[in-house]
Amino acid sequence: MIRSALAALALTATLAACGARPDRAETVTIDPVLSTREAKQLFGAEATPSTQRSEPFGGYARGCLAGAEQLPETGSTWQAMRLSRNRNWGHPELIDYVQDLSRKAAQLPGWNGLYVGDMSQPRGGPMLTGHRSHQVGLDADIWMRPADNLNLSRSERENISSISLRRASGAYTNDNWTPQHHQLLKAAASDPRVARIFVFPGAKVRMCNEETGDRDWLRKIRPWWGHHYHFHVRLNCPDGARGCENQAPPPPGDGCDQAQEWVNNILNPPPPDPDAPAPTPRRELTMGDLPAQCAAVLAD
Repeated sequence: MIRSALAALALTATLAACGARPDRAETVTIDPVLSTREAKQLFGAEATPSTQRSEPFGGYARGCLAGAEQLPETGSTWQAMRLSRNRNWGHPELIDYVQDLSRKAAQLPGWNGLYVGDMSQPRGGPMLTGHRSHQVGLDADIWMRPADNLNLSRSERENISSISLRRASGAYTNDNWTPQHHQLLKAAASDPRVARIFVFPGAKVRMCNEETGDRDWLRKIRPWWGHHYHFHVRLNCPDGARGCENQAPPPPGDGCDQAQEWVNNILNPPPPDPDAPAPTPRRELTMGDLPAQCAAVLAD
C-alpha cells in the first residue's frame, strides 16, 4: 500500500513540476495516509539510490537526495568507515569534495588521507539513528584521527574509533591536537563549495589564536556542541539545484569573538533563566514534512 501511494504521489509531483509554473509542486496534496508515515522508517529501509538525475531536495535537516552517488569504500587517499551503516552516499559534488580533501590530507605529515564517517543514506532523508541533518547528500563527517593506515578491513572499520581532541568539555584542545589538524580544517574550509564546518568551540578559538595568514576561512568554522571526534563539513547547494535550500550564510567577520564567548560560557556557565520556557520535544519528521519530490525519490 505504501509503495503504491508513493508511486501515485510521485506521478502527481512529476506532473506538477512539469507545469507551466515552476512553483506548481508546492500545490501537490500528499496522500493523507502516506503524509503521516515517519520519514526515517521509509528512507532508512532503502539500501540503494534512486535512478533519477542527482539532485537534492529541501534543506539539510528536512529533505532527500535523488540519484545519490556512493563514495567507494576505499580509495588511494581515503577509507569510508562504519560500512554497516550504509551512509557513504552523497551528491556527486560531495563525493568530489571528499576525494579532493583526502588528497590534501595525504600531503600532511602523519596522514595518508582521510577516514570518512557518515555522509548520507542512499536516498538521503531522515536517518533511523543519529543525525538530524545529512539529509540532502551535502554533509560529511571527517574523523579527527589521522588516517595512517588505509588498508583497514571491514571489521576493523567497525571497531576502530576516532580520537577526541577536546579538553574541559570543549573549552580547550587536548594533546591530540596537532598543527596538521589546523591545516586540514583550513584546507577544508577554504574550498568555495563549503558553506560551513562544525567543530567544538575550543578548536575554533585555538585556530583563531594561531592563524597568522589569511583569516577569511575562519568565518566558515562554526562552533557547535560535540564535534570533537570528527568535524562536520556542509556544502552549499550545487549550481542549478532549484529544489535545494541553502542555510543562511555565517555572519560577517571571522567569528572568533563568538567562539571565545562559547568557551567563556563553558568555563563559567551563566545562571539558568528561571523564566525560560521548557524545551519543546522534537517530533519525528513525517513524509508530509518533506518536499513533495521526496515521494518520487522513494518510489523510483
